[in-house]
Order: sequence, then structure tokens, then C-alpha cells
Amino acid sequence: VQLQASGGGLAQAGGSLSLSCAASGDITSVDDMGWYRQRPDKERELVATISRSGTPNYAHSVKGRFTISRDNAKNTVYLRMNSLKLEDTAQYYCKADHVWGSTNSPRDYWGQGTQVTVSS
Repeated sequence: VQLQASGGGLAQAGGSLSLSCAASGDITSVDDMGWYRQRPDKERELVATISRSGTPNYAHSVKGRFTISRDNAKNTVYLRMNSLKLEDTAQYYCKADHVWGSTNSPRDYWGQGTQVTVSS
């Protein structure tokens, strides 16, 4: 199983960016999917997660500005980031929790990071 993240890049404060992350491989279903970020000299932190049924969960710092969504048919999770702030600058990582496949033994997977840089 691989998670391929795309999007990100450079935006001005107050602007918007979108991320997407597609899971591929031996997959029959995926439980929660989500986004995490790691700022320089900081621990990796949760940004947002979404359950298979579509229930979102947001970090307090992004609530009201970011929107997470997913397409179960495509095993893809999205993150729309609006009203970006300087402190949103970070490496963003997607994660798929409890990925079920033909082995019937679920595993968690991380995607490669994608950089988001917000400038003033």
C-alpha cells in the first residue's frame, strides 16, 4: 500500500491551498484518514481526520479554516486550507488508519510529506 500526497506549495497569508492524498495497492477498505503536520523543531501534530462515514475532526488551530473530505471509492483524502496563517507553514503528512486488504490484517500507513509554506 502506498499513499501519494500532492498539492501544497507556497501561498500568501490569507490565501488558500489544497492537498490530496490517494491510497493505492492491496486495499479493500480504509477506516480513518487524516492529515498531520510537522513544523520546524516541533512534534508532528494532528491537523484533521475523517472517518469512513465522513465524520470530521479538527485541531482547534485549524477549525473553521480547513476542510477535510474523502472519496471512499478512490481511497483519497483531501484538505482544503483557507485563510492560511504564517504558522500553518509545515510539512504535511497524510495517514490512513486500519487499511484492510486481502491479508485481513489491518495496518496504518503514512504518505510522504508535502510542504506548505505561507508567506506574509
